[in-house]
Amino acid sequence: MSSWVLFLTVFLACTVEAVEALTIILAAGTSRHWGSALQGTGAALVALAATVAVLGPAVSLIPINALRLVVGALLLVFGLQWLRKAVMRGSGYKALHDETAAFAEEVEAARAAATGGRGAVRDWYAFTLSFKGTFLEGLEVAFIVVTFGNNQKNVPVAALGALAAVVLVAAVGIAVRAPLAKVPENTMKFVVGTMLTAFGVFWATEGTGAHWPGSDTSLLALVPAVALIALGYTAVLRRSNPAVKNSVGTPAGAPVEGSLT
Repeated sequence: MSSWVLFLTVFLACTVEAVEALTIILAAGTSRHWGSALQGTGAALVALAATVAVLGPAVSLIPINALRLVVGALLLVFGLQWLRKAVMRGSGYKALHDETAAFAEEVEAARAAATGGRGAVRDWYAFTLSFKGTFLEGLEVAFIVVTFGNNQKNVPVAALGALAAVVLVAAVGIAVRAPLAKVPENTMKFVVGTMLTAFGVFWATEGTGAHWPGSDTSLLALVPAVALIALGYTAVLRRSNPAVKNSVGTPAGAPVEGSLT
């Protein structure tokens, strides 16, 4: 895998996670207390750094075949979950993910929660909400960086892709102070789910001791194959969805649920 492919894969995957974390932090800050929300975010980043510092070197000690088998299986779990959601949304069986709606739900829950602080934290709810959101999404980012980086023996490029995604999303979030609703998250999840699934199949197979024809270049066929299969399922499910069939007569310009964008 070239450095650019590694960078782009990690960048796209981490952008999705960063957008979801940003939505939670914004909800905690705008509806409760910005200082406490930022304290929670900072504490989560420290906890993440400690977790990666402990687990990162341990991963590198695992034999490469065993590592690829385990990581390949985990990537298949993550990738197929993302791909399934994208297919269900694209076929109209599942509502499209809406960051604005998610933001509104988080704000409503935050405003309804009890007030009060602990120690140096003025608003404990805002602190814990930001901490949990940042830590959980950050764990997925760390997993992507460590697994992709170690498998390709290029952790710096994987880390750079993650850092670029986080910095970009944070900069835009600070500038607009609103959830990034215009980010095509559903399409990104389809792309990332396709890539994670393809890499999962590739690495799990390599982990068993088998070898792909052409080594890494076989991904050039594997990734499009997974994408075409997913698009095929999407098309078949759309045709069988009564809601999509009934939308055939919808006036031009009216929204039709079930687009990947």
